[in-house]
Amino acid sequence: MIPSEDAAVRKRDIEERLRQEQETLSFIRESLEKSDQLTKNMVSILSSFESRLMQLENSIIPVHKQTENLQRLQDNVDKTLSCLDHVISYYHVAKDTEKIIKEGPAGRLEEYLSCMAKIQKAVEYFQDNNPDSPELNRVKFLFEKGKESLESEFRNLLTRNSKPVPSVVILDLIAGDDDIETTDEMTLEHLPENILQDLICISGWLVEYGRNLDFMNVYYQIRSNQLDRSIRGLKEHFRKNSSSSGILYSPAMQNKRKDTPSKKAIKRPVFIPGKEDIMDSEIDSYIHCISAFVKLVQSEYLLLTDIIPEHHQKRTFDSLIQEALDSLMVEGENIVSTARRAIMRHDYSAVLTIFPILKHLKLMKQEFDQVLQGTAASTKNKLPVLITSMETTGAKALEEFADSIKNDPDKEYNMPKDGTVHELTSNAILFLQQLLDFQETASAMLASQVLGDTYHIPLDPREIGTSSSSYNSEFNRRLLSNYICKILGNLQLNLHSKAKVYEDAALGAVFLLNNFNYILKSLEKSELIQLVAVSQKHPDKAYRSHIDEQLQTYQRSWLKVTMPLTEGNLPAFQPGTKLKDKERQAIKDRFKAFNDGLEELCKIQKSWAIPDKEQRDTIRRAQKENVTVAYRVFWQRYSNVPFTKNVEKYMKYKVEQVEEMIEKLFDTSA
Repeated sequence: MIPSEDAAVRKRDIEERLRQEQETLSFIRESLEKSDQLTKNMVSILSSFESRLMQLENSIIPVHKQTENLQRLQDNVDKTLSCLDHVISYYHVAKDTEKIIKEGPAGRLEEYLSCMAKIQKAVEYFQDNNPDSPELNRVKFLFEKGKESLESEFRNLLTRNSKPVPSVVILDLIAGDDDIETTDEMTLEHLPENILQDLICISGWLVEYGRNLDFMNVYYQIRSNQLDRSIRGLKEHFRKNSSSSGILYSPAMQNKRKDTPSKKAIKRPVFIPGKEDIMDSEIDSYIHCISAFVKLVQSEYLLLTDIIPEHHQKRTFDSLIQEALDSLMVEGENIVSTARRAIMRHDYSAVLTIFPILKHLKLMKQEFDQVLQGTAASTKNKLPVLITSMETTGAKALEEFADSIKNDPDKEYNMPKDGTVHELTSNAILFLQQLLDFQETASAMLASQVLGDTYHIPLDPREIGTSSSSYNSEFNRRLLSNYICKILGNLQLNLHSKAKVYEDAALGAVFLLNNFNYILKSLEKSELIQLVAVSQKHPDKAYRSHIDEQLQTYQRSWLKVTMPLTEGNLPAFQPGTKLKDKERQAIKDRFKAFNDGLEELCKIQKSWAIPDKEQRDTIRRAQKENVTVAYRVFWQRYSNVPFTKNVEKYMKYKVEQVEEMIEKLFDTSA
């Protein structure tokens, strides 16, 4: 029974599933039918929509094309109208700008350049599109007129605003180089900023659009004139002020070199007595003008680089500086020519003017070379040519001066009557002392003579391994030392020759003593003694030996006074015995010879001169000792001897009186 029941249950389940599947199938069929119906409806709608779109497209596309064509036509019309306006504007340029162009750019440069731009475009348009148009000639005329006005404005602005730099400003500018307390570099403002900007604008326009470089010639001519006027103003400043206010501050020698201490007035030559020293201010003026030139042209170059196009700057700068540079070089050559003429007259003091100038030129040469970079070779060579000319002239003067010391004539009327220091000696020493301030300069002059074997400069072989700088320094020092020794040697020979002019050998000895003493004291008071010692060992001892030699010669002149007192064959006597006539006469003759000799020498030598007080006192003291010692012995020996009844005639002077007489030697006022 159980299996039958299971089958019935399974059957019922199957039948139920079948029924459900049938219902599902029925639902699907209904859904498909509805879907088909909807699809048919959609297809119908889409077909209808497609038909309508085609109808719309067929209607719109012609309209769109027509509208597009109309828009294109409109654009063409607008462009045509714009072109017409643009073209028509060129025909109005002349009318619109003519008034401004005729009135010029003064005070409205920006507006003027804008008008010139319009005119230029009009010229280009008519040249390209209507070269036969009368309008082309009109705008061309305006363009040329405008260009001329811009060139004129450039000239006027530059002329009105270019002023010479005041002398006090130049002096401050020069002094600023060596003022260690100066922290801000001094600069010159040659032109107001607004004027400078206008000049830059005009310059740029003339180069780019004006196709004209004539304004550069205008520029260098005007600025060259102002540069020259600035330097001439400085010269005039010196001319007016140097004599009334003393030495003006000079930067010329403000350097850290050994022979020129910083912060001191320029070392200038002190001219030999009797010569005009008006050259002092001229030397100062020239040296200042050299320094001023360097500073001014440096500032001129900075100004020029703002205004002149780069590829024209060096040529314009070269032209700008020529007038002032040539003026300085001519002035320098005039100084050289003056020195040459003086040398021909054997006036060697004039060459001293060259030393401070030459020294300064050499110190400034590096700055000169820097500021003249890019200029023509002829411009760069002007300073070296002047330096060479000065060195050559100086070397010639130094050599001829040495010869003149040796060959100075022994003229009786030219000899000091009192045997004092000869002018030749004082002049020679003064000349040598002035070389001390310019040792490097003088050495450089002498170096040119070394090549000709004028001097032989022995150097220690151990110095060969030294550095170039130390070797050159030692060489230059020995070179100058040899020259000084040559001068002193020539002077010594000449003095010995001159001393022979005196008939009195004692006066000749005093003359040499005075001159040698003067030379020695002068050497010792300066660096000359150290320079001489480089070539000659112990020069002071040599001169003292010469002085002692002349002193001994002078003292021999007093033998006529002392010999009657000291020579033999004096009469012997015993107290209380009567002298023979011959013995009395011998004593009288001795006293008379002493008295006559003393009076004669004191009278003559009273007018002689020994300027050095120390030397004068030494000689007096020595003579008093030599004479009074002998006289005292003689006096004491015969003061109580009855050799004469007229004692006062023969025993005229007491020992104290003799000392007083000798004390008055070399003193015309006594």
